[in-house]
Formats: sequence, C-alpha cells, structure tokens
Amino acid sequence: MPVNLKGRNLLTLKDFTPQEINYLLDLAADLKVKKRLGIQGESLKGKNIVLLFDKTSTRTRCAFEVAALDEGAHVTFLSNSQMGKKESLEDTAKVLGRFYDGIEYRGFKQETVELLARYSGVPVWNGLTDLYHPTQILADFLTVKEHVNKPLNKVKFVYVGDARNNMGNSLMIGCAKMGMSFVALAPKELFPDQKLVEEMRELCMETGGSITLTEDVDDVAGADVIYTDVWVSMGEEAQFEERIKLLTPYRVTMEMIRKTGNPEVKFLHCLPSFHDTETSVGMDIYNKFGIKEMEVSDEVFRSKHSVVFDEAENRMHTIKAVMVATLGK
Repeated sequence: MPVNLKGRNLLTLKDFTPQEINYLLDLAADLKVKKRLGIQGESLKGKNIVLLFDKTSTRTRCAFEVAALDEGAHVTFLSNSQMGKKESLEDTAKVLGRFYDGIEYRGFKQETVELLARYSGVPVWNGLTDLYHPTQILADFLTVKEHVNKPLNKVKFVYVGDARNNMGNSLMIGCAKMGMSFVALAPKELFPDQKLVEEMRELCMETGGSITLTEDVDDVAGADVIYTDVWVSMGEEAQFEERIKLLTPYRVTMEMIRKTGNPEVKFLHCLPSFHDTETSVGMDIYNKFGIKEMEVSDEVFRSKHSVVFDEAENRMHTIKAVMVATLGK
C-alpha cells in the first residue's frame, strides 16, 4: 500500500507505522544520493518554513536550514519571539500558520509542539523536547542501515546511560516500532518510565522486537550498536555531580566494546559529546570533578567503531525526507 504523509506532523514516532518509518528512511537515502550528485531539488520550492528554538542547537538548526534550502524553501530562524510571553501558544500558532507552510520547534515541553500542531493548521516537526527527539532517531536508523549488515529487525541495539531522557525514550520507541532488540543499560534510578516500557513491550508483540532493562554491563554481549548520550541534559546542569557518581560505571570504553564480542560493533552518539576537555564545559567538569571523559572515552569516540559524524550528517538527509514527505510537491 502506498505511503502518503502529506500534511502530517512529526511529534513522536509513536504516531508512525513501521512502513511509514521505512518510507522516510528510504526517501532519506535517495535524497542523500541526490545531494552527493549535486542535484538541486525543487520539492519545497515556494514554501516558507519557520524554525522556533527555545534551546541551543548545532545539528538540528543547520540540518533544517540546509535541507530546506536544498529543496528550494525559504527559512526563518526565530529564537526571540513573543510566544508564551506576551502572546499565547495558541495565538502564536494561528499567526505562524498563516505566514508559513511548516513549523519546526525545539524546546522543553512536549505540550508546546503539540499545541503548535493543534492550532497552526500546517505540518509541525519536533526538533527536540524533554520527552522525544524523533528526527534524531531517523538519522540513527539510517546510519545503522548504512553500517550494520543486517536488516533493522535483526539488530541488537544497546543504549547506555540515562535511559529515561528524551533519547532513551525515543530510541526505545523507534526500536519497538522496527522490531529491533532494544537494551537499556543503566542504573535502576535512570530506567525509562514504566508506563512507556509497558506500552512498547505491547507493541513489540506485534513487531517482533524486545525491550530489556538491565544494570549489568555484560549484557552488551552480541550488540550490533552501542549508543550513548550526555549524562546531563539541557536544563539539568546542577545534577552533574550526582550523575557522574551514578553513571561512571556505564562510560562507553574499549573494554565495553570488547565485551560485545562483535569486532564490527558500531558506536553512535547524538552529539555533542564530552569525550575530552576541548570545550569550556568539559574543562569545567575536569576542574571540578577530575575527569577528562564522561559518557564515552576519547579512544572509543575516535575509533574505527565510531560512526558519529556519518550519523550527524544523516540528520540533514532524514530531516529533508520528513519535510519533503509532509510538505513537498
């Protein structure tokens, strides 16, 4: 059955079927080839897109801007609007929906992106909230398809670290949708929300996937992918000391890579990463806590196992696919 995503929002991958997710991944791969061949697209010609940012960004902003421009759209970056200050979310959404053909939002509350979708009347795309990061998962899965010589539903995907943050949530949802074996390796205090786990385990009964929660690092055995994220999300900086104590045993090191027993295991990270002291935050952490690496060792980050920069590039191709599929000609 043909897939038609015209006019759809991307708020969470919960709203998409496996067939629709595969369609977006295949479209992204096609658009990536077109980009490499230097072919200018026109799928978004004449469209106007606004990017609303309440959180800082490198990859998400640049990916949306370049992807839109590649397909002929015009982009407005808006980070200092009246939304939620002098003007309600509902009113802002109704105004922007009359100016723009599509809206991206990156910020804190999931409710914000849902209200924009409810009241704007145009496709709305979630560039990250505290609960979900769906565009990142599409980039991750495209990267896995490129680098792991297995269909997605045969992949063992291990997420290490804070498993109850937006990346832990979104990867568990994505893996359940695609019938993958998902392992959350974390201290119990940072296990995902039990209600979401139960919902995804029920979904796995349809897709053939599995969800495992574990504190045992030995459970990385047989992994095709090791994935981690920063130990402290934006807005949680006061928790650095607590998280370092909790998560140091879960740092991705070459020892953990070897425990997989898979010489071809791939390392992914949504970035940015605290793998050295070449940032002001990294140096500040070193000065306060005496550690030069946090969620991943510099050795792993720079190793043959790491495909983090292919993954970063794929943000652009998958975001382009989302916009073309939901808004394009």
